[in-house]
Amino acid sequence: MIIDTTEVQAINSFFRLESLKEVYEIIWMLVPIFIPVLGITIGVLVIVWLEREISAGIQQRIGPEYAGPLGILQALADGTKLLFKENLLPSRGDTRLFSIGPSIAVTSILLSYLVIPFGYRLVLADFSIGVFLWIAISSIAPVGLLMSGYGSNNKYSFLGGLRAAAQSISYEIPLTLCVLSISLLSNSSSTVDIVEAQSKYGFWGWNLWRQPIGFIVFLISSLAECERLPFDLPEAEEELVAGYQTEYSGIKFGLFYVASYLNLLVSSLFVTVLYLGGWNLSLPYIGVPFFFEINKAGRVFGTIIGIFITLAKTFLFLFIAITTRWTLPRLRMDQLLNLGWKFLLPISLGNLLLTTSSQLLSL
Repeated sequence: MIIDTTEVQAINSFFRLESLKEVYEIIWMLVPIFIPVLGITIGVLVIVWLEREISAGIQQRIGPEYAGPLGILQALADGTKLLFKENLLPSRGDTRLFSIGPSIAVTSILLSYLVIPFGYRLVLADFSIGVFLWIAISSIAPVGLLMSGYGSNNKYSFLGGLRAAAQSISYEIPLTLCVLSISLLSNSSSTVDIVEAQSKYGFWGWNLWRQPIGFIVFLISSLAECERLPFDLPEAEEELVAGYQTEYSGIKFGLFYVASYLNLLVSSLFVTVLYLGGWNLSLPYIGVPFFFEINKAGRVFGTIIGIFITLAKTFLFLFIAITTRWTLPRLRMDQLLNLGWKFLLPISLGNLLLTTSSQLLSL
């Protein structure tokens, strides 16, 4: 039997093309996953650097300056150091809960990025219940902290985990009521629809002006959810050594560190989406969205401008959160719970009733 060499070469080239197409399809599937992860990682590194620089300015210090230009690589150096440190386990603790806790805390926060629109139609998953999905997913994080505290077999860690759970419940309810008010105003729970509803009237259509009370309550509740000063009772070093992360070392301790900044970035992005118009930049008397064609699909320049506007508004809120941390003193636990249950909850309920009444009257 004689086989023509040209036919063999044609068959081989066909199979090479098919394998190349499969590799190309796999890479194309992974690109939408790796780009957000890379962007989130860079965002966390920038936030850590900003916090150190802003805190140094407030306290009249120099701040990081040796690791990279202007100390920009300091967070990367710290992460590398934690990666190579020894991972210790408590001898009498529950090692399974101890190991799973940090992973649950980080994973639940990472899933929240699914519903955040960074530009026009630039969102990983545009669900009709987007904002409430974020609230449901973020409610899982305190479970991870409670597991970490219980699995450590340490009274300080366990108290920190209990505080994290109590604080989350106390401030999750006012935050949810504020989000419900926004959904009523926008007639939708989709994050994309909420941003587009604000773009109808430009700068004055932002929910910041239509919901000023809700904005303040959401701001305070977001800081409490992120466990930032003055609400960092779960890890108060004067009382609990380091709270639920007392027994942790190495990369697991680093996961808690990353989770706190990921949560801060998520909260800042949701403040931008819900109250500051998202990717729309609508200055009074200036038709900037029309000029840049931000709201038109398929325009690369408009998409880049939209991402830049979203991040600029996000880092404005981050500046407020960082400045608050290095300015205000820590609350006591009873003051924190009183603020949540006796003040923010009634105010957010009243705000929801006013929003509902105004929507019914406008029908």
